[in-house]
Amino acid sequence: MREFGYQRASDVAGAVALFGADPDTRFLGGGTNLVDLMKTGVERPNRLIDIRELPLDEIESTPDGGLRIGATVTNGDLAAHPEVRRRYPALAQAVLAGASGQLRNMATVGGNLLQRTRCGYFTDITAPCNKRVPGSGCPALEGDHHNHAILGASDHCVAVHPSDMAVALTAFDAVVHYEAPDGPGELPLDEFYLPVGDTPHLETALPVGALITGVTLPPVPVAARSRYRKVRERASYAFAIGSLAAALDVRDGVVRDARLALGAVASRPWRALAAERVLIGAPADATTFAAAADAELAAARPLPHNGYKVALMRNLVVAELTRLTEESAR
Repeated sequence: MREFGYQRASDVAGAVALFGADPDTRFLGGGTNLVDLMKTGVERPNRLIDIRELPLDEIESTPDGGLRIGATVTNGDLAAHPEVRRRYPALAQAVLAGASGQLRNMATVGGNLLQRTRCGYFTDITAPCNKRVPGSGCPALEGDHHNHAILGASDHCVAVHPSDMAVALTAFDAVVHYEAPDGPGELPLDEFYLPVGDTPHLETALPVGALITGVTLPPVPVAARSRYRKVRERASYAFAIGSLAAALDVRDGVVRDARLALGAVASRPWRALAAERVLIGAPADATTFAAAADAELAAARPLPHNGYKVALMRNLVVAELTRLTEESAR
């Protein structure tokens, strides 16, 4: 591991000031992703700024009935919070599906949003990777890509975003708040992650030196009837090969509202807007659910060894929407 400097921030403004304009500085939260990448040489910061003692570890109700979640709230505290479990159960389920209890007790909300892809070529510094070394190539296109993207990818990168939590947050229109050198700002989560295009090394729209301070969830009544389902290659904790955050409001056999986001299929959590448009106002039955999945997956461009994800995600959407419909009828 490269030697690095270390400083502990005592307030948000001070943390941002300490970062300055040095692109080789990193904020340190739980460190569950950053430190691993430092050990392998993927991340080589000159300096770490420890933000764990900043007053950003609260979960509070907002005046309009939503929730504000501080950036240093641990994943464990987020999953256990009674209002998260009551108002946004899919979010609690996503966090619980994401890692072991030990990791959840260290990992933070802000760090979870910023975690890097687990693509084997990205984490292997002996391999070319456009995300790690722009212009060096993407060996996954011809190599091991069975768990890579089927939506929104490009010839420059086909890696997927690994976060479970971010998938649920995307389904419920979360907004990311940050403090930048020129003041505070916010980004809707669906604008937070940048499209891959030909610049996969540019992952988020955060300004340089900005510190995530929290995430706001707006009041979303349908979210109280939501589920998160994760499919992985082994029963123990592993990254998804496909996942779904889904919420459904069914009255008199008709879908009145729906929220869907897909995970492990793109470089960012994938809001399934085409599927939602098919669902809302349609009968809550298997035919509608299959049509919604097909509408979203029509844009899929699988590689030779990950085409199974199209069928997997179609079946996942139908199964979970059916289960939500059955639960609403009880």
